[in-house]
Amino acid sequence: MPPRPVLIVEDDAVLCETLFEQLSQEGEFAPQIADTTAAAAEKLAGPVRFDAILLDLGLPDGDGREFCARLREEGQRMPIIMLTGRDREEDVVQGLDAGANDYLAKPFRLNELLARLRAQLRIHDNSEDAVFPIGPHLFRPAARLLVEPTRNRKVRLTAKESSILKYLYRAGGRAVPREKLLEEVWGYNAAVCTHTVETHIYRLRQKIEPNPAMAQLLLTESGGYCLMAGA
Repeated sequence: MPPRPVLIVEDDAVLCETLFEQLSQEGEFAPQIADTTAAAAEKLAGPVRFDAILLDLGLPDGDGREFCARLREEGQRMPIIMLTGRDREEDVVQGLDAGANDYLAKPFRLNELLARLRAQLRIHDNSEDAVFPIGPHLFRPAARLLVEPTRNRKVRLTAKESSILKYLYRAGGRAVPREKLLEEVWGYNAAVCTHTVETHIYRLRQKIEPNPAMAQLLLTESGGYCLMAGA
């Protein structure tokens, strides 16, 4: 899977640098930094679609809880984990009521933060709010829907088509054998004819490729298929 964009909204320069370095390791995440709510709002309005936000409670130009509540009102549904030096029950409740998914008091262990971030992303990926970019499309697995914002176009998917796309997306551009797709999507093994997969891939290409005869997103490779989500 491509590195997951995470926005760090924190005005402590030392903590910011530490979080940036930790999240950048091993290519799992692609962090960006904002030290004010205004800078964060600007990044969120930009071309990058962030998968999660690490949000400080006290920022130079505003309260993190108010900023979180505003994001939820604007329709932002990615996981938000609040980071704060306040750990009273009242503070935790207020943070969660503002729309945060989790709340971590400083000082915290980095491994715990990473574990909580991964857990929130797993939950989100299986929720109604999950959205994955695939070429010019935004893929909403729970709704079985591909949205192409630039053309104001929506494409409905079958349950199997949605499951194939989700599995290939999570493979991060690696080729997935036909037999593996049969096992993961249909629940049975290579003893069943792989023509079933080929038929579904053909139909998917008709829906997602600008020119299905010259595939650019859903490619045949090494006895299987790979999805070039960032193409």
